[in-house]
Amino acid sequence: MARVIHVFRQPDRFIVGTVGEPGERTFYLQATEDLRTVSVQLEKQQVSVLTERIDALLEEVQRRFDTELPTEPPEELVDSGPLEVPVEEEFRVGTMGLGWDAETEAVVVELLAVTEEEVDESVVLDDTEEGPDAVRVFLSAAYARAFAERAQRVIEAGRKPCPLCSEPLDPNGHICPRQNGYRRSEEE
Repeated sequence: MARVIHVFRQPDRFIVGTVGEPGERTFYLQATEDLRTVSVQLEKQQVSVLTERIDALLEEVQRRFDTELPTEPPEELVDSGPLEVPVEEEFRVGTMGLGWDAETEAVVVELLAVTEEEVDESVVLDDTEEGPDAVRVFLSAAYARAFAERAQRVIEAGRKPCPLCSEPLDPNGHICPRQNGYRRSEEE
């Protein structure tokens, strides 16, 4: 079967969101353009890495091309709305690609489906016939900053970290490896 690449050159929305309660959340990236919406599932860590890399890419572009890019997203691009429902997962993300299109001055985010085979780097940000299905989104620098800011808020909305070990605190309690299972009694 031929590879399917969903391309969003001027998305109306490109957001990260979750379904479920903290500790049980499923993360999705959702791209919408006109009446078409595509949702892909990914891990919280992948969202975190994507956010960091977008910020690093924009800093590198600014440094390398000596151009001014926004450091904060414009208010009109901040999107706090929920995911479009129903959330119908197109695929689960395995490999992610990130680049800068100098011609259109856009950040290019590519999300590739998980596959059994090793993904050849040549299929990332390319239109080859072979390879996993993909979602490719073009974002202005300002929109990329807005996406990264929202993604960071979504990540931080989960369970609070333990002040000792930084592992997530569960509502039902937490066995902290830094305390080695030992808890001081009130009498000591």
